[in-house]
Amino acid sequence: MLCLLSGCAGFQSLDAMNGSPATLTTATMTTPTSAPSKNGLDKVYAQYRGTPYRYGGTDANGFDCSGFIKVAYNEAFGMSLPRTTEQLAVNGQPIRRDQLSVGDLVFFRTSAKQLHAGIYTGQGRFIHASTSKGVIESSLDNQYWRQRYFKARRYL
Repeated sequence: MLCLLSGCAGFQSLDAMNGSPATLTTATMTTPTSAPSKNGLDKVYAQYRGTPYRYGGTDANGFDCSGFIKVAYNEAFGMSLPRTTEQLAVNGQPIRRDQLSVGDLVFFRTSAKQLHAGIYTGQGRFIHASTSKGVIESSLDNQYWRQRYFKARRYL
């Protein structure tokens, strides 16, 4: 089962993500249609809950983790984010785990060369496209995710 939960984006090197904060040059920054709100994410989650995982997927037929994030951010906040997990992980503002707010992206190191990502929804929970269960909500305190937590980024 752990193999099924592995990340959705390969990396040539994770070291590049540990440098100074990157700018949002690869994101199309538009004015969000609403402030960060759990309500917007709840609507997106309700619409796509259970949508199957599909590598490279960016629609209701199937999502990978970064595809789901891109669609969710567009629908919930009116923002266009980078498409890949690697791009998402190096842009945005770095956030400590104890500073997480609704809408922050959370990243997990699932193997030496792979990351998985989701969107923090508050109260220690995040939504993401799981390889085994499709779009689901999970707890950061789940043993699997707690052990693999890597970092967070803020785009809002």
